[in-house]
Amino acid sequence: MKQYLLPVMILAIFGTLAVVLWQAMDNLFYLFNFLYIGISIALGIFLFLRNYKHARRITQLLVGLYMLIYLGLASGENMQIEGFWYYLFTGVFEAATIHYAVAKIFGPLLFGRGWCGYACWTAMALDFLPYKVPAAPRKRLGWIRYLTFAASFLFVAALFLAQAGNIERIMFWAFIIGNVLYYASGILLAFAFQDNRAFCKYICPITVFLKPMSYFSLLRVTCDKSKCVSCGKCKRICPMDVDMTDNSRNRKNGTECILCFECARNCPKDAL
Repeated sequence: MKQYLLPVMILAIFGTLAVVLWQAMDNLFYLFNFLYIGISIALGIFLFLRNYKHARRITQLLVGLYMLIYLGLASGENMQIEGFWYYLFTGVFEAATIHYAVAKIFGPLLFGRGWCGYACWTAMALDFLPYKVPAAPRKRLGWIRYLTFAASFLFVAALFLAQAGNIERIMFWAFIIGNVLYYASGILLAFAFQDNRAFCKYICPITVFLKPMSYFSLLRVTCDKSKCVSCGKCKRICPMDVDMTDNSRNRKNGTECILCFECARNCPKDAL
């Protein structure tokens, strides 16, 4: 039963968060929201432990579609980074600000870039493309993410400085247009570099938050050196080019790990 401790812990953490936010914000939505996400993630981990091949994809679809369609399109919340800046400028701690605090700023101290592997609605679509294993070495294009990060901030700042009218409507359309641009650029990059996760590596502005916090993540894939035979399969299969045989926090692309566990699934010696 020890192997099921992780999904139970995840469910307990999200359940506690759901109750605390429900009581603190006096809003039943937070109870439903975080319980739903916690159950979805715990289910995915449980299915993975049961060796179900598509376990992570189930969680991706459950969480990603919920946030994209229900929270974004139906409820009119901009869950992209622009929504975070918007609520930050207005001084409101709800919706996107809570989401970012939990999933992308403080949460990665616990689960690293698990958001990218189990909940991102952009990666959810890109992972259906045919290049699940990178066909070529990583490009030196990571600097682009800082440009998109700055552009998102400047866009929202300009709206407030210009005292734009009907700003909430503008943010809703920014969410729609932003997603179209993300999907389009992600698909183009995937085919250009033969790498489904090229967008995540080079363009995504969210990684500016995720990378430094993920360095200290408590939940990490580690290698049992006594079992490892240095076959290199984990390095070849990793969608994010992480060297899982190095247990140090300075391992190559260490802050890029999305906890997909493809390395562990494919290790011939169960060393990971």
